[in-house]
Amino acid sequence: MEAVAEGLWGLAEFHERRGEIGKAVKCLEAICQSQVSFFPIVEVKTRLRIATLLLHHSHNISHAKSHLERSVNFLKSIPSCFELKCRAYSLLSQCYHLVGSIPSQKQILQKGLELTTSAGHEMSMKLWSCNFNSQLANALSIEGDYRGSISSLECGYTTATEICNPELQMFFATSILHVHLMQWDDDNLVEQAVKRCSEIWESIEPDKRQQCPGLLFYNELLHIFYRLRLCDYKNAAPHVDNLDAAMKADMQQTQQMQELMKELNALDQSLSRSDLHYRDRAALSKKQSTIQEQLKNMNGLSSTGCETLEPVYFGNVRRTLGDKLPLAPPPIDGEWLPKSAVYALVDLIVVIFGRPKGLFKECTKRFESGMQIIQDELLKLGITDGVTEVELKHSSIWMAGVYLMLLIQFLENKVAVELTRAEFVEAQEALIQMKNWFTRFPTILQACESIIEMLRGQYAHSVGCYNEAAFHFVEAVKLTESKSMQAMCQVYAAVSYICIGDAESSSQALDLITPVYGVMDSFVGVREKTGVLFAYGLLLMKRQDLQEARNRLARGLQLTHTYLGNLQLVSQYLTILGSLALALHDTVQAREILRSSLTLAKKLSDTPTQIWVLSILTALYKELGERGNEMENAEYQTKKIEELQKRLADAHASILHLEIIAKVRFEVCPLHEMDMKRAMAGPAMGVNLDIPESIGLSAPLPATSSTRLVDIDRGRRGKWRI
Repeated sequence: MEAVAEGLWGLAEFHERRGEIGKAVKCLEAICQSQVSFFPIVEVKTRLRIATLLLHHSHNISHAKSHLERSVNFLKSIPSCFELKCRAYSLLSQCYHLVGSIPSQKQILQKGLELTTSAGHEMSMKLWSCNFNSQLANALSIEGDYRGSISSLECGYTTATEICNPELQMFFATSILHVHLMQWDDDNLVEQAVKRCSEIWESIEPDKRQQCPGLLFYNELLHIFYRLRLCDYKNAAPHVDNLDAAMKADMQQTQQMQELMKELNALDQSLSRSDLHYRDRAALSKKQSTIQEQLKNMNGLSSTGCETLEPVYFGNVRRTLGDKLPLAPPPIDGEWLPKSAVYALVDLIVVIFGRPKGLFKECTKRFESGMQIIQDELLKLGITDGVTEVELKHSSIWMAGVYLMLLIQFLENKVAVELTRAEFVEAQEALIQMKNWFTRFPTILQACESIIEMLRGQYAHSVGCYNEAAFHFVEAVKLTESKSMQAMCQVYAAVSYICIGDAESSSQALDLITPVYGVMDSFVGVREKTGVLFAYGLLLMKRQDLQEARNRLARGLQLTHTYLGNLQLVSQYLTILGSLALALHDTVQAREILRSSLTLAKKLSDTPTQIWVLSILTALYKELGERGNEMENAEYQTKKIEELQKRLADAHASILHLEIIAKVRFEVCPLHEMDMKRAMAGPAMGVNLDIPESIGLSAPLPATSSTRLVDIDRGRRGKWRI
């Protein structure tokens, strides 16, 4: 009977190599369904192999789970076979993860940890302990038990230290940092986690670092998220450069691997010929071995044998060689995100850094690149036009959520860029795309509703609809639990009320600004502080408290220039400070400030701010009696006003305009209770990434200088489970 099993295993492997997964599964199931009994170990190994095939090549999780549960029951009566038991526990844990059964997952992982503790001090058991602690930490973070998650990761880190494995230490150190970034209870703890990651990474030899691309990407991204949260753009920039360079190098290596694979496939076909001469066969076999060794070295940590546990966290799309960014050695060999998602995220990071600096050409290039990646991956998941979340296969929900969230953030930045450039029609189209995705996937994208409302407010303000803008900003406050997001939307709403200009609106603006002003120092970073100082300065200026307004605005400008590097916000701060200098009859300073502001506004193609600056400069030249400069400036101002008015007319004439500014939320089809549970039960890595984004707010020509809306570089604390 053992020979029969070996034969069926071999036949299954043959079919698997040819991509005939159904036939491979049938060969293996013949063993399980046979009326003749095989040894329990044979049946267990067979069921594990079936489960692995199903998880990697199909969406039949329930079938895989059934095989694994039967395997675990078989193994209860066998005193040894620790390695096999660990493999069964780990695969079953991942099945529970995919179906969203977290209590069952935690229970099986605890059994695994108990087994590794009782099985002695062998290296393999320590590695499996790391595996179970990693999965347990993930399960706990999904439930919001961040302390428990960090505790499990610290156990894994201790084990990795005991076995002197720096790559594994780095895996747990970065995972711990990730959870700290999600929770951020204590600034010192987060800083210590960042420091530990840097120290361990530096301790790994440079050539070994090149063999850990997953850790390199993960570490750089986490450092960027940390610096963005602190609004430390200056020190984040080198990490962005490292990340971009790493992506380009990885893309080049992947292309080389694909070419080697083509060559290897051609060699396999040649070697399959029965009439091949002995010498030719020997030469081809030698070349085959050389290429296989090259691929193994290039593939780094993901070069694992067929008996090694492969990750199944990320849906069941078949992956090609070199298509993974592994984070740790076997038997973890897991990813944070698939390579394509990481590539898209790198493009998004470049957009986030480039937009506030006015690097719109590069932003457009990266937007197109990232969106193409996302669209290709959504297509693989079966998400075509008209597909909604209730039609998704259960095992695709989590991965769909990853790409849909990335897509929404790209569109969010697209809206920001177009509003900055006063391209209102393009901004409308991007906003409606966001709305359409949200209405099709309302549960998966639930956290995005507040973002969409905030962007509707930005659009409304940019086209002069201040009442509608204030409405949408206030709605956005109601739709998020993020204190940062609430604070920024309150600031936005306040500025919209200030732009309305009457006494009642100014009072409403003060009511919104005052509570944020009182707690502005409690936020991590200075983003909220720069926003509220701008709004408060506008209000003080409107009340003719010019000197106090000047003090607040000067403080806000200093913070913006030092930390955020947001040229549009700097330009707008300079414009209003120039206006104040003129009001205080400091014409020398007014001229200097306004020229700097105009230079920045031109670089950003920010027509509304240019008009704002030009109007103040015209008043300055008139006061100074510089008739020539006044006429020249007024002529250029008129030209820009005409240009802006044409764009505003096009925006108002669009059928999308009224839909966007309407004082109602976008409607979504309500899900039935079972559909809601199904959509929300998709597996998640439980990592709330805070990826701050610069959001542009533009406005048409204001009636007075105090009605210009600020571009505030705000940070979202919304839930993004990646």
